[in-house]
Amino acid sequence: MRIISTNIGKPTTFSWNGKNVTTGIFKMPVTEAIHLGKEEVKGDEISDRKVHGGEFKACYLFSADHYPYWKNLYPELEWTYGMLGENLTVEGLNEKKLIIGDIYNIGNALIQITQPREPCFKFAAKFKSPDVLKQFIEHGYPGTYVRVLEEGTVKNGDQFILHKKAANSISIWDFFQLLFTENKNKDHIRLIENNTALPKQKRDKLKSYLNT
Repeated sequence: MRIISTNIGKPTTFSWNGKNVTTGIFKMPVTEAIHLGKEEVKGDEISDRKVHGGEFKACYLFSADHYPYWKNLYPELEWTYGMLGENLTVEGLNEKKLIIGDIYNIGNALIQITQPREPCFKFAAKFKSPDVLKQFIEHGYPGTYVRVLEEGTVKNGDQFILHKKAANSISIWDFFQLLFTENKNKDHIRLIENNTALPKQKRDKLKSYLNT
């Protein structure tokens, strides 16, 4: 995996159901290195800290490999990297091979794979289509958030080097299916119920399905 674009969002306001909403999802490529902090990317807008930023969502990665799929669906949009709201556009990122809890060196930072993105109304507003939320879920390749274990800077061209492999875990792709499929894979839930790379609240919610 290799970074091909670093992207930063500035505050953008739009109207939604009669109210003004501020968001940082409108990210644009930058040429300089960016700093990955423990709870956010330095200089990046986080308007709603209830659902973005923080320990388990410090930085968002999306695969450059999926851009053709989205460009084909929305050719009328003005396409640049960062369009999916990601801080790092990564060549070769495959959600089926990214394991929750895996730790990577990237630039001079140390990061851990945590959880997939879950789309919200701001994503629909950016794409100017309510259909994009269903399309995002059905496509099944949501990118991943990471936890920053050691702060540092990253830049275009930096390679991901596996530092430590997670034991007894599942992929980002499998976890995304757990979130949105009706019939939960209980074996997968058991594998991640004690995985501290995931927030406890999310693990507890999934564990409740073990009794159904």
